[in-house]
Order: sequence, then C-alpha cells, then structure tokens
Amino acid sequence: MGTALPKQFLPLLGKPVLHYAIKAFRDTFPGIRIILVLPADQLSYANIVLQSFEDGIDLDVVTGGPTRFHSVQQGLQQVEPGSIIFVHDGVRPLIDTELLQRCYDTAIEYGSAIPAIAVSDSIRQCSEGHSIPVNRDQLRIIQTPQTFRSDILLDAFSQEYQDSFTDEATVVQAYGEDVVLVEGSKKNIKVTTPEDLLIAAALMNATQQ
Repeated sequence: MGTALPKQFLPLLGKPVLHYAIKAFRDTFPGIRIILVLPADQLSYANIVLQSFEDGIDLDVVTGGPTRFHSVQQGLQQVEPGSIIFVHDGVRPLIDTELLQRCYDTAIEYGSAIPAIAVSDSIRQCSEGHSIPVNRDQLRIIQTPQTFRSDILLDAFSQEYQDSFTDEATVVQAYGEDVVLVEGSKKNIKVTTPEDLLIAAALMNATQQ
C-alpha cells in the first residue's frame, strides 16, 4: 500500500479498517470472544483498534507466527472446546450480519462454512508462454470468515505444517475432513491496494445512505 502502517490499521472513514470487521462480529453475536492475532512487530497497533471503540471492547491479543497456519495455530490455543470458530481476514471490513449468520448456521449443521463467490471474468491458465481457457463455472473465489466447529479445526491444526496450506479449508481437507461452501458476498472485498480502500469507502457510504 506504500505506507508504514499495516493495511488493517489504515483509516477508513475515520476508523481503522479492522474496526469494521470486529464491529460486525460483535453486532451479530453480542458477547462473542474476539482473538486478535498480530505479528510481534505489530502488537502495539492493537491500541489503535481499542481506541476506535468509544464504548470500549475486550480483545485477546495473541502473537502470530511465521505463516498464516502458525498464526491461526497460536490463536487456537485460546479457544474453548465446543465453540464455533470464525477465522477472518482483518482487511475485509465489509463483512455483514447476513453472511456471518449464514456461516454460523452452516457450521453448526455441517461442521464448516467457507464463503465463496462465482468467478465472473474469463480465466486462462498460463504456462511457458502459452495459455488455455479454464471453465469458470467450476471455479470459486474464496473469502473469509472461514468457519468451523472447534473440534474439527483444533484437530486439523494438530498436523505438521505443509507449504500447500494456504487457508483453513486446505488444512481441514488435508486432515481428511470435507468442507462446505456457502454463498459469499461481492461486497466482502479484501483491502490490499489504495484503490481497494477507495472502493471500500464508496461501498460503505452507499450503504449508509
């Protein structure tokens, strides 16, 4: 993003990006326990989030690891058995109650819920200067929160790390459990560029009007 401030702490309509994701979870599930996993060199930034909630908020702040897998593993050490666990990207501020409830209900019934949206653009697979078309009807774009019963996720994360682990769904499937896809939201964008930040602000302003 061209800034020293990590993306999830950048200001978005006067609040850090991460504020909106946390608020959505808290509004949907009052009393939810929120575990914030941060790299060691970003722990001090947690105060930015804490100060953004005028009514105060309780957060468990945990030091992450060298990969997403290890960071989630660290966070899972704080989880109580018999829980539903949401693993969410802090740079997705536009998560809404409808999607959160859909993930929760599906995870309760089936053990997991992975939000996904259809691919609308044409896709080509490239290799050694050549490309071939890919049937986009068989592809989905995966979002977060990836949601699981705690027994499934805790068992899956007892495995040794593999380079193929790109998200929680790949970890769970490598452990031998299937995962269930649910309809995601096109508004649930990931803020990774300055343009994404502008789009997120525009979407939020449109929602508030």
